[in-house]
Amino acid sequence: MKAASINDYLAGLDGSLRETAEALRPAIDGALADATGVMWHGHPVWGLGEAPGRRPICLLKAYPSYLTFGLWRGQEISDRSDRLIPGARQMASVRLSALTDIDEPLVVDWLRQARALEEK
Repeated sequence: MKAASINDYLAGLDGSLRETAEALRPAIDGALADATGVMWHGHPVWGLGEAPGRRPICLLKAYPSYLTFGLWRGQEISDRSDRLIPGARQMASVRLSALTDIDEPLVVDWLRQARALEEK
């Protein structure tokens, strides 16, 4: 799927993935109110500054049966839930398949920690 905007990307998702992404987006936008959300490398990315790849904080990426919600410096944040899965470099992510997979207070906590790391 090639989308020109985050709204287009989310609208192009099927059923529960779209519903899940649309439910997650307000938590992202609220916790990262001064961040820029853009399409970067084919999926939504939120970061600080005007250049999306310079100081990225998080991403959403759709797969056929789940969404990946990833944090660029996710391995550096405190995860009381142990839900974040370490990835390449310092990234960590969680798979979301349905609305019930979203723990908004937890996501907001992760985002606030990740944003603080980018401000240092």
